[in-house]
Amino acid sequence: MITLDVNDTLVIREVFGPTVQGEGPSTGRRCSFIRLGGCNLTCQWCDTPETWDASRFDLRQTLTRRTVADIMDRAMQGDPDMVVITGGEPLLHQRTDGWRSLLWVLVCAGMEIEVETNGTQEPEEHTARWVTRFNVSPKLAHAGDPADKRIRPGALYALLETRKAVFKFVVRGLDDVREVQAFTAAHGIPPRLVWVMPEGIDTATLSARLGELADPAIAAGFNLSHRLHVAIWGDEKGR
Repeated sequence: MITLDVNDTLVIREVFGPTVQGEGPSTGRRCSFIRLGGCNLTCQWCDTPETWDASRFDLRQTLTRRTVADIMDRAMQGDPDMVVITGGEPLLHQRTDGWRSLLWVLVCAGMEIEVETNGTQEPEEHTARWVTRFNVSPKLAHAGDPADKRIRPGALYALLETRKAVFKFVVRGLDDVREVQAFTAAHGIPPRLVWVMPEGIDTATLSARLGELADPAIAAGFNLSHRLHVAIWGDEKGR
């Protein structure tokens, strides 16, 4: 029997908002973000290494354990109607009491829930039921991890089976668009569910890469995404 309690806890990097969703099909939607700690990948260009990289950060300082009640109090500031749970890799937490309690409280509050995941973790039944959308961001070769670590076909299939998943790929150029084509074909991911977006932490880099990849991405049947939060705030944390 599952018990739900707002005094259950989760390991958190930050809770912030109201802001906007900067990527994918909900780009521009007003929301709050809940960023959890921990990740099972080590992407070399990761923009939130303080959530997992103990070789560079004292995780006892960058991460804190907070109650669901405390997390909700902060997430609900500004009266958003959508909450994005991100990381790190948030689905690493889904077997904890804190995860189940957080999702349930968000559902009871009438929130839409987006979960950002790297696609290596299968969603549990309660996760699949309560989450509105999974923004799945499988990592390409340029992320640096070996393929058998960053690509888990069973997890990708399980996410597709929820009928709530879209797939976002961070790309640097034409070779990466071709890699996305091969990846999606190999794993049965329909192009209409794919959003391609440029890698970068400044507007100049994003604009240059977006201009290069737009036509080939559209020709491949993919959707295109900017990184709106970067265009507005650069790489400022908590925005």
